[in-house]
Amino acid sequence: MNTQVPKEKFNLSKWALDHAAFTRYLMVVLMLLGLAAYFQLGQDEDPPFTFRAMVVRTYWPGATAQQVAEQVTDKLERTLQEVPYADKIRSYSKPGESQIIFQIKDSSKAAEVANVWYSVRKKIGDMRGTLPGNIQGPFFNDEFGDVYGVIYALESDGFNYAELKTFADDVRQKLLRVPDVAKVELFGAQDEKLFIEISQKRLAQLGLDMSQVLAQLGQQNAVESAGTMQTPMDVLQVRVGGQFNSIDELKAMPIRGAGFGQGNSAGSSQLKLGDIADIKRGYMDPPSIKVRHQGREVIALGVSMAKGGDIIALGKSLSVALVGIEKNLPAGVKLVQLQDQPKSVAKSVNEFVSVLIEAVVIVLAVSFIALGFHRRPGIHPLYKRWYIDMRPGLVVGITIPLVLAVTFLAMNYFGIGLHKISLGSLIIALGLLVDDAIIAVEMMVRKMEEGYDKVRAATFAYEVTAMPMLTGTLITAAGFLPIGMARSTVGEYTYAIFAVTVIALVLSWLVSVYFVPYLGTLLLKAKPVAAEHHEHFDTPFYTVFRRAVTWCVSHRWITIGATVLTFALGIVGMGQVQQQFFPDSSRPEVLVDIWFPEGTSFAANQAVTQRLEARLLSEAGVDTVSTWIGSGVPRFYLPLDQVFPQSNVSQFIVVPKDLKVRESLRVKLPALLATEFPEVRGRVKLLPNGPPVPFPVSFRVVGADPLVLRARADEVKALMRASPNTRGVNDNWNESVKVLRLEVDQSKARALGVSSQSIAQASRTLLAGSNVGQFREGDKLIDIVLRQPQDERNAITDIGNAYLPTASGRSIPLTQIAKPTFTWEPGVMWRENRDYAITAQSDIVEGLQGATVTQELLPSLKKLEAQWQATGLTGYRIEVAGAVEESSKG
Repeated sequence: MNTQVPKEKFNLSKWALDHAAFTRYLMVVLMLLGLAAYFQLGQDEDPPFTFRAMVVRTYWPGATAQQVAEQVTDKLERTLQEVPYADKIRSYSKPGESQIIFQIKDSSKAAEVANVWYSVRKKIGDMRGTLPGNIQGPFFNDEFGDVYGVIYALESDGFNYAELKTFADDVRQKLLRVPDVAKVELFGAQDEKLFIEISQKRLAQLGLDMSQVLAQLGQQNAVESAGTMQTPMDVLQVRVGGQFNSIDELKAMPIRGAGFGQGNSAGSSQLKLGDIADIKRGYMDPPSIKVRHQGREVIALGVSMAKGGDIIALGKSLSVALVGIEKNLPAGVKLVQLQDQPKSVAKSVNEFVSVLIEAVVIVLAVSFIALGFHRRPGIHPLYKRWYIDMRPGLVVGITIPLVLAVTFLAMNYFGIGLHKISLGSLIIALGLLVDDAIIAVEMMVRKMEEGYDKVRAATFAYEVTAMPMLTGTLITAAGFLPIGMARSTVGEYTYAIFAVTVIALVLSWLVSVYFVPYLGTLLLKAKPVAAEHHEHFDTPFYTVFRRAVTWCVSHRWITIGATVLTFALGIVGMGQVQQQFFPDSSRPEVLVDIWFPEGTSFAANQAVTQRLEARLLSEAGVDTVSTWIGSGVPRFYLPLDQVFPQSNVSQFIVVPKDLKVRESLRVKLPALLATEFPEVRGRVKLLPNGPPVPFPVSFRVVGADPLVLRARADEVKALMRASPNTRGVNDNWNESVKVLRLEVDQSKARALGVSSQSIAQASRTLLAGSNVGQFREGDKLIDIVLRQPQDERNAITDIGNAYLPTASGRSIPLTQIAKPTFTWEPGVMWRENRDYAITAQSDIVEGLQGATVTQELLPSLKKLEAQWQATGLTGYRIEVAGAVEESSKG
């Protein structure tokens, strides 16, 4: 009869002990490689994140907001719906301007995003012929998510904007040579213009009209090919002179017109442009965006880091480059740093290291006490009755840096850098990664106390605990699986929580079954075994514990019922907990937004903004104040909710001395804005974490007819204002804008050879100015703008004094064929997925979260929506937007 010896199962702990030299070598190598990997990990404030949004902007001068929405925005949106992965199409239309924010699905792969943007350009290029003929664009911005983590301000004393921009261009050139710098953008630079200001009354007296001056300017300044001359030996390029190379040449340009020479000699039939016009250099009027720092106008330079770069290394490289740049700047020009993301990231990393050290110390202390606290057998004095064996805790303590080192190695391999999400994940994992090591060490200690030798105790620990530990580790890791599998913007942003935690947990199990047994055989001390074996869990505590467990097993239905009841109570209790998708950032900056009524001029905005700027600078504890007039600040922080350029908004970055001052400003500033600056709608907010959400409470009212929709949105806002928990209720359609409409008598106009188009062109030239050419100076192209003097275009009544050229060459008063009337029209019209949509939004009172207030308002809003349906307004609905919408996606 053949007998076979059962094959012994593979024991990883035994293999590690049998190959002790290799185990020891592997442990040292992994520690060293992990340490090296830590210093090679990329460091940034936020995790890598693909912005799946593109901005498409189109201009149609002269069109109303509704004409833009119907003739431009709607057609573009219809085309964008056909783009692969199309998700949200959000747009606004303003007089003469269309802007679409096109978002693709979060499930789209990052590698496919560039191809999607190519498809957008191609499809819109194919349909461009269906848009109105005189549009400008569409223009595409697929770098919407670029982060300018480092921003400098170029200040000057005694230099104008043109000279300062020259210095800024030079600084930009040098910054682009710094390693890991992807892009340097200028903010607040004012485009130079060459203004020709001609009094219309003077032209009328001379028998000239604006169109004649425009034509003569364009004809003389044109750059046209004059052909080439072929000779037997050479090809000669023919050039025609006459282009303007200086302002003096422009002033000397001869102007001819009908009637100049009547009664005069032939030589007097010409005038020079400088005789009838004031020619001067200036800047875009009105400005588009201005930047101020500490109460002074500056040009800002935003530095964007290359993908995959190390922000701390970039900060060091920029600091070195800055030394050389500042030496070459002229006296009176200074480069000041507005934003320093490398400093914020370095602070976060240092905080992590300090928290990690604290956590290691706490874990070691608990391990030393829990594993090494023993009672001496026999009778001893009280102070000698208990002692601590440091060896078991030391084994656990060695596993912590070992697991972290291998984790850093894995993070480097998988391309996971150090940022706020991965650092937080490491701290979470720290409390979990010692569990397996503690179980293995405790089992070895117990078996050695029972008489097992070190090797047998180590291998026994693997046989008994390895699979249960692996099961527990995988179950814990599975708890983070929803984050890893989430196909959303939030899932991508928080993916490192899943990846880092799972890596650390799995590696902690491997360390516990491979390295811990080896360390145990080196460090643990075998105790002499008593002649009579005693149960090691016969202390009073374990006796009571055993009785409790026995009772629960004997009364299993009561135990199950109590467990279910506790679970149910937990669910009920969870419903009472306020929801916040992401907490606010710990960065010190405070953002202050001020909004003016739609249609506010840039000058009015600037005047109030400068008053508020001075007030903020006078606040105790404020270090710096940086201001963007006519726009929101650039994206200096990844989750920033960016405000697009528009004349009725300004945004401040207020940097306090510390977080305590930040909190006092957050509480104080809203009241200050309300009392001292009642003419604006002000908001004070902290930097967020996670995807940006404009307002904590937002409801979107969707419908087809803009007028009806406005009335329905007002009803929603009334309900929101009635809630004691909302503050600053507003909507994103803002106010209607004032319009001066010229009602043309078409019969008279046609009799005089005047069209509506010529009236519009003449009016634009008279009031805003028309580009009539370009002045070439070196590598610069400066627009030549023809307009009236300031005193003939600074009041509404000036339109009544305007003159209009007719087909005969004579000028007539504009009011002879057109009647000015005053009216209102929409200033901005938002749309959501091709439907008109007004978002009613608000802030909330202190101590509440947006989700809580939203849930409180929902029943009343659903009831209001039902009333609309009952009265026949079936096409109008209310949708939840803002924070709750984003959290449901997450």
